[in-house]
Amino acid sequence: MDRQSNLIVSKIGIIGAGVSGLAVAKQLSNYNPVVFEASDSIGGVWKSCSYNSTKLQSPRGDYEFTDFPWPNRDDPSFPSYIEILDYLKSYAEHFDLMKYVMFSSKVVEVRFVGGREPADFRGEPGEYGSLLPGLPVWEVAVQSKQSDIIQWYAFEFLVVCTGKYGDIPKIPEFPHKKGPEVFEGKVMHSIDYCKLDKEAATQLHKGKKVAVIGFKKSAIDLALECAEANQGPEGKPCTMVVRTLHWTVPHYWVWGLPFFLFFSTRSSQFIHESPNQSLLRAMLCLLLSPMRRVVSKFIESYLLHKLPLQKYGLKPDHPFIEDYASCQMAIMPDNFFSEADKGKIVFKRASKWWFNKEGLEFEDKTKVEADVVIFATGFDGKRKLKDILPDPFCSLLEDAHSGVMPLYRGTVHPLIPNMAFVGFIESVANLHTSELRSIWLARLIDNKFKLPTIDRMLEQVSKEIEVAKRTTRFYKRHCISTFSINHSDEICEEMGWSSWRKNNVLAEAFSPYGSRDYELK
Repeated sequence: MDRQSNLIVSKIGIIGAGVSGLAVAKQLSNYNPVVFEASDSIGGVWKSCSYNSTKLQSPRGDYEFTDFPWPNRDDPSFPSYIEILDYLKSYAEHFDLMKYVMFSSKVVEVRFVGGREPADFRGEPGEYGSLLPGLPVWEVAVQSKQSDIIQWYAFEFLVVCTGKYGDIPKIPEFPHKKGPEVFEGKVMHSIDYCKLDKEAATQLHKGKKVAVIGFKKSAIDLALECAEANQGPEGKPCTMVVRTLHWTVPHYWVWGLPFFLFFSTRSSQFIHESPNQSLLRAMLCLLLSPMRRVVSKFIESYLLHKLPLQKYGLKPDHPFIEDYASCQMAIMPDNFFSEADKGKIVFKRASKWWFNKEGLEFEDKTKVEADVVIFATGFDGKRKLKDILPDPFCSLLEDAHSGVMPLYRGTVHPLIPNMAFVGFIESVANLHTSELRSIWLARLIDNKFKLPTIDRMLEQVSKEIEVAKRTTRFYKRHCISTFSINHSDEICEEMGWSSWRKNNVLAEAFSPYGSRDYELK
């Protein structure tokens, strides 16, 4: 792809104007960043990957910026995706962020122009080097929807905020002549379903035999929408094809106790392993390790009591804590199982399946007829990066031993110069995770502190991955939920902040930590 002669040069570029992109743009606003957004609006996955029924999975107060509270933050209902988009728009307008965003501007290529020797930009051997070296390090090719012309930009520092979801769907692979091409009905991925308005979505389901592939939040919501469109005697059931089961919860209370007591207080995190534990903390964690199993069994007992998981063969084989540790716990809609009781949602467990003309076939020789098959099988976030990043950086996106993207403080790849990634690790509250890392990144760029050596950063990332491996079999999702407070402590200490953010010792030990605790005083 040829570069235009009129190269536009700036200090900082940001790719993506979702939650993470907005947080970074706000924290780096004094550098007048250029934000590239492929769509025509802000919001990221909340705009492009939401169904008509999509809601936040947590209370409003757990999903807000430190300096911009929800106007109705005490409303106990979970906000809809429309409310979240309104909140993000208000945030962007309040801090005048829209002026930085170039809408309908898709990044199609990124080139490294920092010289043939990366050490030229990293300073002394083993050091990461200056984040703003005074000359461009990355060139970015941007294509506008309104034109085929490619405009090139050059930046000293580039922040990638494209996230792990949306854009590139994951589609299962099938044997030869047993894929969607032999099916006579309609096949689509959830990302295409999200583009339908309410009437079109209802018509897609109504009177149709629909199969939904998956059993995470998007699949659950999709199956419920299908069931609601098929009420009455003429309505057809929706079949959920389930390969891997995950725990779902009806609400954030367990046997009358608030859920945060088990995971989101400083005292609760003592039973969970964390990186960089002191010897005393490691011994205490070992002594309290039986409590991890007790907590997991305690929560499981409530879920099995409250939800008919065993009745429908939906009880996972793995402990609840493994789903929590991999950020895969989902809130179950109130009327989901009532629709299952009416026969409007049925379940089919299968590890292998394929298409035929009439629908689906399974390894146990059974078949399911279908008019519509919808994949709720997730997205390929790393593929988005590999499509734009040049070699050899593509080969660095996954750790060879774990498959996890090695990000120091969830933000900087030690081996990729002058680039940050925000929104690629998960926690209980992804907005808070992204904002805190944006604050950390801004202070780093402002030279308020220095990064450790490359070896030390890689060592830290390796410790986090090893902890995750010992905690959950789903560690590749790169979730820090079981040690999120300790993770934030280390970020605060590195920035020169106090890691204890509460007003008194009791609150510090037993009250939940949230984004408001990290507000700049």
